[in-house]
Amino acid sequence: GALPYFDLQAIAQLSGESRHTLRVQLCRWIKNGKIVPLRRGMYALGVRYRRNPINPMTLANGLHSPSYLSFQWALGYYGLIPEMVVIYTSATTRSPRTFQNEFGKFKYRHIKSDFFFGYKSLETDHRHVQVAMPEKALLDFWHSEPGEWTEERMDSMRFQGLDNVSMKRLEEFAERWDSPRLNRAVVEWKAYVKKETQGARVL
Repeated sequence: GALPYFDLQAIAQLSGESRHTLRVQLCRWIKNGKIVPLRRGMYALGVRYRRNPINPMTLANGLHSPSYLSFQWALGYYGLIPEMVVIYTSATTRSPRTFQNEFGKFKYRHIKSDFFFGYKSLETDHRHVQVAMPEKALLDFWHSEPGEWTEERMDSMRFQGLDNVSMKRLEEFAERWDSPRLNRAVVEWKAYVKKETQGARVL
């Protein structure tokens, strides 16, 4: 009851029952609302049986691991874009996947293992969640979207909360990525920030 979610392997180890027997029982429990499916082979207890609420941020890390929240969701989380992002977008070294359950929609984009860095552990509901730093969320997003990131394109995104981004860390992360396209995006970001900052001073 204290676990936010569990999988078939954990149940098999705890119960000692065969997987066939467990699958039959799990189907019965799903029908009567004792458990809810999260994805194939992963479940959560029904509302009446949970000791703790389930946080979708925590669930995002567990549905398809290793992974960390990034891209549009992280940009919205840090207030870098004005829109509220309802899809939990994550970076993973595994294959891309999308899951939908009663807690939300969870989308995973593949990145190379060399680029699986730049995230930190945040505590929410007494559990730790892996979330990209603002600078890495930007680079992940720029990398995932095709085409050049010009100053005009950034302007169309209506980026905000620019003080949340460390220019030094952004440049360091981009150097580790070793991508000419991302390096050009960083140059355009500098121009965009400068323009927005000067415009705010004029106002």
